[in-house]
Amino acid sequence: MNRIADSYFEKESEVHTDEAHQATLTRCVERLRQQMPAVGLRNPKIGNAHNRWIYCNGADWVMGFQTGQLWLAYQLTGSSAFKNAAQARRPEFEQILRDRRLRDHDLGFQFSLSSVAEWLLTGDDRARAMGISAADALLARFRPEGGYIQAWSAQGTHDREKAAFANGRMIADTMQNLALLYWAHRETAIEDYRDVAQIHAATAASCLVRDDDTSFHTFLFDPSTGEPLRGETHQGYADASCWSRGQAWLMHGFAQCYAATRDPAHLDVARRLSAKAEALVGSTAVPVWDFNLPDTETPYIDSSAGAVMAAGLYLLADQDIPAEEALRWRAFADRLIDGLLSTCDLTKTEGAQGLLAHGAAHVPAGRCDTMLPYGDYYFMEALMRSVGHTQFFW
Repeated sequence: MNRIADSYFEKESEVHTDEAHQATLTRCVERLRQQMPAVGLRNPKIGNAHNRWIYCNGADWVMGFQTGQLWLAYQLTGSSAFKNAAQARRPEFEQILRDRRLRDHDLGFQFSLSSVAEWLLTGDDRARAMGISAADALLARFRPEGGYIQAWSAQGTHDREKAAFANGRMIADTMQNLALLYWAHRETAIEDYRDVAQIHAATAASCLVRDDDTSFHTFLFDPSTGEPLRGETHQGYADASCWSRGQAWLMHGFAQCYAATRDPAHLDVARRLSAKAEALVGSTAVPVWDFNLPDTETPYIDSSAGAVMAAGLYLLADQDIPAEEALRWRAFADRLIDGLLSTCDLTKTEGAQGLLAHGAAHVPAGRCDTMLPYGDYYFMEALMRSVGHTQFFW
């Protein structure tokens, strides 16, 4: 056989490999294995000053990221220890499906990385059923009058301020959750799943992405008529600023949408957002938490934004785009990963429970410079993509 002429081996030879990335990925898996007795069935929420985890108290939007890391580790190793630890968390996800008060737009973060992952890796029918139920709950949040999935729900009957904030609001993070709907469409052929994801993505492109390709974190609509009102922030510095993790959510999300649909509109938005992020990040090693900070603000970096961006860029580079463009996105992703390795990597730090330092969860609320479970998950995903893995749960 002529290996050079064979298209399979030609493609295989083009896979980017980096010994430092592979070595780090191996350390990530080992860190997860070492920490299983300490973490147990708990789900990390945020790190403390000593690089130890503070855990979720019941249902939380971040609860799927530990499970997602365990499934990635199982995918890489085949070790039943990782599979058992991930499956043991199922009751907490079942509770979300039983109680509508626990559900919001983050169902994708929660169930793509737990139930869908389990179904794809083990073929467990109950896991598939849970994924479909979660997709149904996410579908129910669609607001046809505005063409968007509402992010949050007002709780209780007397908090008018919270109700006014939540009703009629979409956010950048939801782009990551659309993958659950695209998966449900592939599983069932029910068009509603795909249609709602497509409509929401189009609304996000027109309302969350500004003309200069920066982004709003949130956008508000008239809850009754669906009339677009204004862009605002929740975790960024200001309504007119560009929160770096919001830009990253959108980059990864639109690349996911294109991978799921081959809709050229999604590819166009992913390219524009990525090019803008490339310019905004500039020569820095890790993105600052908001790209429009005045000199009076502390420029905390956000390792989670860097990890999400890198994973999305590798995904974009793997799509059917010109080779020169793919090299551009891969080079940017490599630079972000190398920045995380030089500045934020905890996988060599004895006693640390997580993988990355210097995450910025919610700077206006005082949650910054810490470990974050979503930063860790996307760090593993980005490392896997960087060395050629292409099968994920999104």
